[in-house]
Amino acid sequence: MNKLKLITLAILCFGATTFLQAQTADEILANYFENTGGLENWKNVKTLSFEGSVNFQGMELPIAMIQMNNGKSLMKADFQGQTFYQNVYDGETLWATNQMTMAAEKSDAEATKNYKNDINDFPDPFIDYASKGHSVELVGTETVEGTETFKIKLTKEPIMVDGKEEQDITFYYFDAENFVPIVVEKEIKSGPAAGIVGQTKFSDYQEVEGLYFPFSITEGAKGQPGGQQITITNIVINGEVDESIFKFPAPASDGGSKN
Repeated sequence: MNKLKLITLAILCFGATTFLQAQTADEILANYFENTGGLENWKNVKTLSFEGSVNFQGMELPIAMIQMNNGKSLMKADFQGQTFYQNVYDGETLWATNQMTMAAEKSDAEATKNYKNDINDFPDPFIDYASKGHSVELVGTETVEGTETFKIKLTKEPIMVDGKEEQDITFYYFDAENFVPIVVEKEIKSGPAAGIVGQTKFSDYQEVEGLYFPFSITEGAKGQPGGQQITITNIVINGEVDESIFKFPAPASDGGSKN
C-alpha cells in the first residue's frame, strides 16, 4: 500500500471516529425512534401482546406476554400441561406462580414498589425520559460482537434492596449504523444472582404495524456462554385485552391454579 492510500485510509478512519464522537445521547435516541417507527407512533401504543417460545433444556415452550400503559402486565409459559405465570401485575398486586406448589403467590412490598416505579416506562424507558426522572449519558463507543455501537447509560430513580436504596443503572448498546439496541446490560441487585451483570441481546428486528421490534432475544450473564433463547412469533399492538386475566386468583379449594 503506497503512502497516498495510507493517508486516505487514515482520513477516512478519523472522519468516522469524529462522526461517532460528535453524536449526543439525545441525537442517538432521536434516530432510534425515527428508525423504529417514529416517536409519536410509539407514544400512541396502549397495549402490547407478544407470543413466542423460549428454549428450555432443548424444549421449545410456548410463552405469552402482555403489557399495558396502565401498568398491568403478565407473562406466562406452558410446560407439560401446566401454565406458569411471572411478573403479573393487576394495578395493585404483583404476583407469580410458585414453581414447586403451582400456587399463585404475591410478591413482597419491596418488589412490588420497585415494579410500580417502572410502570411509566411503557412502552419504552427513553420516551420523555427526563419527565420520568431518568437521565441518559453517552458513555462512548464500543465494539460489541464485531458491531460498532454507542454505549448509553440510563439512570433511573433508586430501587430498594433489603431496605436500602440501590442505584438503578442500565447500559444500552445501540448499533451505530441502524440506531437500534442490540445489547442491554444491568447488574442484578438481589437474589442468588446478585452482583452478576445480566445481559440481553436483541436481533432480527421486524416491522409490526409500522413499528420495529426484535424477534430474537437472548438472556444470560455477561461473559458467560449460552443463555436463554426467546423467539417472538407474533406481536399485536393496541389489541383488546380482558383485564381480568391480571387479577390475583382467589385460593382454590382443590389446589388448582389459574388457567
